[in-house]
Amino acid sequence: MASFGSLKSVIFDKEERKQQYQAHIRGLNAYDRHKKFLNDYAGFYGEQRSTHTKLPVKTDQDTIREGYRFILSEEDEMDQSWEQRLVKRYHDKLFKEYCIADMSQYKSGKIGLRWRAEKEVISGKGQFICGNKHCDKRDGLASYEVNFSYFEAGENKQALVKLVTCERCAEKLNYKKRKEKEQSAKREKEEHKRKRERVSSDDDTENEHKQSKERRKGKKASTSARDHKTEDDETFDEFLEGMFP
Repeated sequence: MASFGSLKSVIFDKEERKQQYQAHIRGLNAYDRHKKFLNDYAGFYGEQRSTHTKLPVKTDQDTIREGYRFILSEEDEMDQSWEQRLVKRYHDKLFKEYCIADMSQYKSGKIGLRWRAEKEVISGKGQFICGNKHCDKRDGLASYEVNFSYFEAGENKQALVKLVTCERCAEKLNYKKRKEKEQSAKREKEEHKRKRERVSSDDDTENEHKQSKERRKGKKASTSARDHKTEDDETFDEFLEGMFP
């Protein structure tokens, strides 16, 4: 028969573990408690399976990334689902007077634009500091209206937005179009040069043909004159022979 001391120790340990468990549970939020109860249930009643399997969880950030639109449409405004309300709440916190640009791929004509956040408005980024994400120049700034063409939610869209940049970053906005014009002008110049060379080559060939034809005519006339002179000499010799038999 167990002694009173050992029985008291068992009861005390059991009560202490219970209090620790309850304290741990109180420190969890609803979702973490739900996961713990499921894991405990699976570990106690279930067969041998992994109790650390992470279920796919859609966070608020995932919801905003999925439902975010650069400019909300009337349909988006009318949608009253909790996902759309979350997206709209985030969209309302953005400042839509000037944009911030990502020009890391400007050579391929890809420039990303987004609205400014509160901390950027406070620091002056995008209005008193160059709007290029990777540029902090404050001098020589100018405001541009940019026709922003982008692909969103399976559709091609356009929006006219304002962007403040320095002179160097402003050149990056039209870098691809400027290069295409330069290459087009270069191709036209080369084509014009090749055409001029072909015309010049044709003229040279025609001149050579005329000179060759004239040379042949001159050669033929010279041969005819020599033959005529030879015949005259022979006739004169016969005449002399007739006079002096």
